[in-house]
Amino acid sequence: MTARHSVHAGGMSTGMSIVRAVRSGEMLAEEALEHCIARIEVCDARVNAFTDGTFERAVREARAVDAQRARGEVLPALAGLPYAVKNLFDIEGLTTRAGSKVRQGEPPATADAALVERLRAAGAVLVGALNMDEFAYGFTTENSHYGPSRNPRDLARTAGGSSGGCGAAVAAGQVPVTLGSDTNGSIRVPSSLCGVWGLKPTFGRLSRRGSFPFVASLDHLGPFARSVEDLAATYDAMQGPDAADPGCHAERVQPALQQIGHPLTGLRIGVLDGYFDEHAGPAAQRAVAIAAEVLHATRRVQWPDAALARAAAFVTSAAEGGALHLPTLRERAADYEPLSVDRFIAGALQPAEWYVRAQRFRRLYRERVNALFADWDVLLAPATPVQATLLGAESFDLNGVAMPTRPSMGLLTQPVSFAGCPVVAAPLWPDGLLKLPIGVQVIAAPWREDLALRVARSLEASGAAVSPVAGI
Repeated sequence: MTARHSVHAGGMSTGMSIVRAVRSGEMLAEEALEHCIARIEVCDARVNAFTDGTFERAVREARAVDAQRARGEVLPALAGLPYAVKNLFDIEGLTTRAGSKVRQGEPPATADAALVERLRAAGAVLVGALNMDEFAYGFTTENSHYGPSRNPRDLARTAGGSSGGCGAAVAAGQVPVTLGSDTNGSIRVPSSLCGVWGLKPTFGRLSRRGSFPFVASLDHLGPFARSVEDLAATYDAMQGPDAADPGCHAERVQPALQQIGHPLTGLRIGVLDGYFDEHAGPAAQRAVAIAAEVLHATRRVQWPDAALARAAAFVTSAAEGGALHLPTLRERAADYEPLSVDRFIAGALQPAEWYVRAQRFRRLYRERVNALFADWDVLLAPATPVQATLLGAESFDLNGVAMPTRPSMGLLTQPVSFAGCPVVAAPLWPDGLLKLPIGVQVIAAPWREDLALRVARSLEASGAAVSPVAGI
């Protein structure tokens, strides 16, 4: 392959600009792939975003796209788009390790995960699998088995977690789009710390078939990207019901890409106060203030029972995660991630009454949250309390209080995902583009991803929220 064209995949362009170049003939899909592989080879030894490369498969998929175009066929929506997925998605022929050591000996997956199937059908090209916190239990991707993913904005800092490899790969310009999971904030936290766009859809919107679970009643899957257009296009390609996933309730597809450019006239946009302001550091507060000014959002809104929701999310995560892993923990606890094994064991030993109470609260909590959206269309909140911390940091300062790093990065995301609302994480730069980013959550009512994406696109168009490739 020889790179001949002015559109540079990975480091210099968005995913949909690659798709348009492939569609027009300005670039071959195989050439776009070559750029991505070259970028991975240049910088991944420092970033450690990838655990597996699927380069041979990627070449086959890219050549299939190029053959379609050579035959004069209409290309699918994402033809030639390079992407990678978190290590908990099944990839045919690879063992789905979910960031663990204990699953290394499991047989390879015999089929792709549902969302990988859908992206392949849309013409996207799978480049590999990405690093993560073991079994998605963490917010820093400091994986003791595969090494930490490093933040491309500052290689001494965390990329966030548990989908840290996903955020790092996009920020480093290795691929323009990745797929991750979000249980308590695992898309939004890496998006915030790495300065990229992320979408946590409504709970139940996208099929989870073929992904290794963490907390079945809270797990969401969704994309990271360099642009809102990439987010929306990838999300659209993955929508649709899946009879093989009883937790997927997306009976009606709601295209978002065609909506993102619509004006915001008439949208009621508020800023979350109280808990979300009190648990935000100065940079997070500045980021929300910038977004609110751009969007002319002046009114403050109280989110109900946020602290209780976070506590209930912890109880639910510990109980379901512990129960899932208990049989293996009995035999191989020493092979688990040292940073999380005690939490899995403690979760398995929690009283059942705690879990039951958390689920009863969740039902009432969702009703209270949903009632907010009778008066509001979109709500803004910080995505993380602070910017990226140094790798290995056990605590960070939050307005004069020392907070434990690994659980506290989810302070502002857990209450929102416990309600199941869709969220776009928008990358803002409150101290300037040469400093560290921090994200703002753009939150909409369940099943209204289109509104969150439309507001996110307005932030992007204003220049307030952008995702440049890191200069590494």
